[in-house]
Amino acid sequence: MPALRLVFLGSDPIALPLLDWLVGAEGRTLAEVVGVFTQPDRAVGRGQKVRPNEIKQWARAHGLPVYQPEKLDAVSLADLAALRPDLSLVMAYGHILREDFIAAPRLGTLNLHASILPAYRGASPIQTAVASGEKETGLSLMRIVRELDAGPVADVERVPVAPLNTALDVEAKLAVACVPLIARNLPALAAGELVFREQAHERATFCRRLKKSDGVLDFFRPAAELAARINGLFPWPACSIEVAGKPIKCGLAEALPAAARPEMLPTNIPPGSATPPPLAADAATRSPRPGTVIGADSAGLLIATGQGTLRLLRLQRPGGQMLPASEFLRGNPIRPGTQIPSLPAPALVSPA
Repeated sequence: MPALRLVFLGSDPIALPLLDWLVGAEGRTLAEVVGVFTQPDRAVGRGQKVRPNEIKQWARAHGLPVYQPEKLDAVSLADLAALRPDLSLVMAYGHILREDFIAAPRLGTLNLHASILPAYRGASPIQTAVASGEKETGLSLMRIVRELDAGPVADVERVPVAPLNTALDVEAKLAVACVPLIARNLPALAAGELVFREQAHERATFCRRLKKSDGVLDFFRPAAELAARINGLFPWPACSIEVAGKPIKCGLAEALPAAARPEMLPTNIPPGSATPPPLAADAATRSPRPGTVIGADSAGLLIATGQGTLRLLRLQRPGGQMLPASEFLRGNPIRPGTQIPSLPAPALVSPA
């Protein structure tokens, strides 16, 4: 059976392991990448220099035609048709596809969505799954329909979410997981034997585009929720705490049970300091008020929450580097009893 003529549509480096496989020895027997559609070059970084994204760089390095329309119009459709594709494959492209664009390839258009559908339809499935405390997520191979991520699903590749995985770690797992998912389904697609099943739409949940304002912490919530949110929103938008009016970015966290009593170390008290003041306490329970810095241990900064203790494992001051908390605290002490403000955290998941 001849290799399928495949057009790839994507703008995010999560697809690079799959693209490398497709042009490798095994992938070439199943599909021939004949063109790439990706987002136009954008200004990035502090200098705001216009640069091509990594998908365009990959395509140019492999001598493939690249198309970067600002919108998918009749010209874009003609460009796609000229490639004579058997299949279009989409992953993190950033454009809503027109019906005629979806239908143009002989075998249609498939999408790789980074969640186990119908959960986490929408723009931030990786970050939201981790921030929601999921122990597992995955990739869904689906047909594209006009409704958001609602198309029928052919197959799912699952990946575990470890307790200290950030969204960046899980994204790397999902990038690798694209390969076996596509490898086992392309032959069936080419033979007309790939079966697609409707999603359980009544169980659908939705996630939105993230904003900088999502990186706030409500310490009256359980420590497990806070740790999941910190890890899920790293590296962007990233959660921060405020100490003495200055933001400190949190790069990794874990929850300790309420009964845990880790041995405190004086790394957060500068030499010669007076004895720290008593911890702020709830009058009814005499336990530290949520948001109170309890102290530090060898692994991180300990903060009281509504349930359990939050341990911050990586911290970064403005203009500095992300550091292990023990190293950060040696140069940036935070006294026990310090009260860190709590802010209502916007919901990341919606049922509609």
